Amino acid sequence: VGSEMCIRDRGYPPASYKICPMKNYRKLNIAEINQLTTQFCTAEDWSKINVVEGFSPDHITHTRFSGEIELGIFEKEMELPGGLKKKTGLHHVTLHNCSIGNNSLIENIPNYIANYRIGSDCFIQNVNLILTEGESCFGNNTEVSVLNETGGREVPIYNRLSAQLAYIIAMYRHRPDLIARLREMIEAYSLAQKSCYGKIGNGVHIVNTGTIRNVCIGDYCQIDGTSRLENGSINSNREAPVYIGPNVTAEDFIVSSGAHISDGVVMSRCFIGQACHLTHLFSAHDSLFFSNCQSENGEACAIFAGPYTVTMHKSSLLIAGMFSFLNAGSGSNQSNHMYKLGPIHQGVVERGSKTTSDSYILWPAKVGAFSLIMGRHVNHPDTSGMPFSYLIEHGNRSYLVPGANLKSVGTIRDAQKWPKRDKRTDPDKLDCINFNLLSPYTIQKMLQGIDTLQGLKQTSGETSECYSFQSTTIKNSSLNKGIDLYTLAVHKFMGNSIIKRLEGAPFSDLNDLHDRLKLTDSLGEGEWIDLSGLIVPKQAVKDEIDRIVGNPDSTLEETESFFQAMHRRYYDMEWTWVCSIMPRWYGKTVDRLSPKDIIRIVRQWNEAVVSLDRMLYDDARKEFSMISRIGFGVDGSTRQRDFDFEQVRGEFENDAFVKMVCKHIEDKTALGNELIGRLETLMTSMPQH
Repeated sequence: VGSEMCIRDRGYPPASYKICPMKNYRKLNIAEINQLTTQFCTAEDWSKINVVEGFSPDHITHTRFSGEIELGIFEKEMELPGGLKKKTGLHHVTLHNCSIGNNSLIENIPNYIANYRIGSDCFIQNVNLILTEGESCFGNNTEVSVLNETGGREVPIYNRLSAQLAYIIAMYRHRPDLIARLREMIEAYSLAQKSCYGKIGNGVHIVNTGTIRNVCIGDYCQIDGTSRLENGSINSNREAPVYIGPNVTAEDFIVSSGAHISDGVVMSRCFIGQACHLTHLFSAHDSLFFSNCQSENGEACAIFAGPYTVTMHKSSLLIAGMFSFLNAGSGSNQSNHMYKLGPIHQGVVERGSKTTSDSYILWPAKVGAFSLIMGRHVNHPDTSGMPFSYLIEHGNRSYLVPGANLKSVGTIRDAQKWPKRDKRTDPDKLDCINFNLLSPYTIQKMLQGIDTLQGLKQTSGETSECYSFQSTTIKNSSLNKGIDLYTLAVHKFMGNSIIKRLEGAPFSDLNDLHDRLKLTDSLGEGEWIDLSGLIVPKQAVKDEIDRIVGNPDSTLEETESFFQAMHRRYYDMEWTWVCSIMPRWYGKTVDRLSPKDIIRIVRQWNEAVVSLDRMLYDDARKEFSMISRIGFGVDGSTRQRDFDFEQVRGEFENDAFVKMVCKHIEDKTALGNELIGRLETLMTSMPQH
């Protein structure tokens, strides 16, 4: 039995369907029936009970059988947490139309278990009711009204939904032919899951739980103290088990592998992605949470939470917004009721942004990537063309500080911690996640930002005190500093790309050098977009959409493969984009670059890296300032305060981040010098003209 129990077979059973036909099943014999009867077991019809060879009724007591029943063997001991050992078997349970695998222990079920296939090595105790009622797709094809609560951007969820596909379904409503085709594919997938039998996989533990109705539960899932689960799938597996904890209530849901949901979470019409963590009375409805999201205490309503969306405070409400790599401060709030036609407004906060305590945004609004949002903003700003900025309220006005986050320690720490906090242990990863701070997606916006800021200076005058931009105000000093910061970042990114192409690559002459710089991918030119974690050329997405619409035989698996392929090809496509920008930034195409040109580019790169790192160094020093020491050494002298501070926070020079910045400067300088040395050697060997 065990893994051969048709756990993955989800087709709808015909009338003559055996729950899980096995060659080694047999009927009970008279002696077994008599023994079961003496052990206070009853059956509606003993002839409908089938057992495997080696079956023994020794460990089945006070059990009532109804309908078609299939039983494995019960011969092992099961060790429970705390070291308690129990013999596997059935005790004080009513089973109707059920299949039970080998060496499972099911006991103390006050109500009954009906229409379920239960795997091997399971422990099910003190569960009120486990039931599959009628036909069910187990949460698949449930429509989630994301972003717009009144409808219009519904995403039908299914077991293998990725952040990328959900993004296209939610945001590409200008392509109704595409949406219709994707809906058809998801519906076909969901119909293939339809069954009148639920599944509980191998190694599952379910204890002290209320009602489980129409829920498909994967291998090694743990459900402990949960209140109610209805119409859903829990896609747990051995590599990435799912935990559903105390007082959780969920209906119309999909939970992906490795997720942890506990401590009073209430959710309805939600998709929970891989390795998500929802706890501490968090509530959500009509929301999508993708890989590594962490949500505690607060509330989510109709949000598209891309990878690494984090909200952890009781007073925080995320509503009708699209986020990714977000860190929401306490009291963060948005409003989708600008007018009186209902909650129809939405907003976008691009990747990597932070909201401070008590921040507020009146939708509609759009905030650029890696921005800091502070205060209340009610004038519908669109800062998407100014990434790495501060959006700050002052005197009821929204002020924009372009590029300020490029010199923030917090931004760099976030970029370093995201890959380390990838808790996905499932080898089959559904979401494609690009962690890069600097990419064609952000650099193209910086180039546009430079043009915009320079244009503001020309139209409003270089001596203007303030400039107006997309319902925000930019101070003169902020504008000039923003141009400088964006310029440094572009130099850093472009230089990085060239150095990576030449790092460790020998070249003996100019032709060999240019060969190292040749394009390796035909895609990459033009605009790039962020598909909720996957950074990809817009043209590639357009081509895939045309393929889906134009091919009636296209499948969800093919679209998943497309996203994975784009993720693998990122750096080759990035180089294609860099080469397309070179004429604007350096005045030459890549095939016209001389060793002297590359030396100049590397030196610009090194200056940019060192300048930005020094800004980070200075920003980190603020964490060790005199003001930061307030509250330390509360009952002592100034000297004791400083000593107390050092014991808790350490010394500035020994801080891990500070050391990292200093080492980064050294390493990058050495890397640039090494390449410059090789290029200078090449120049001396070239014929002089």
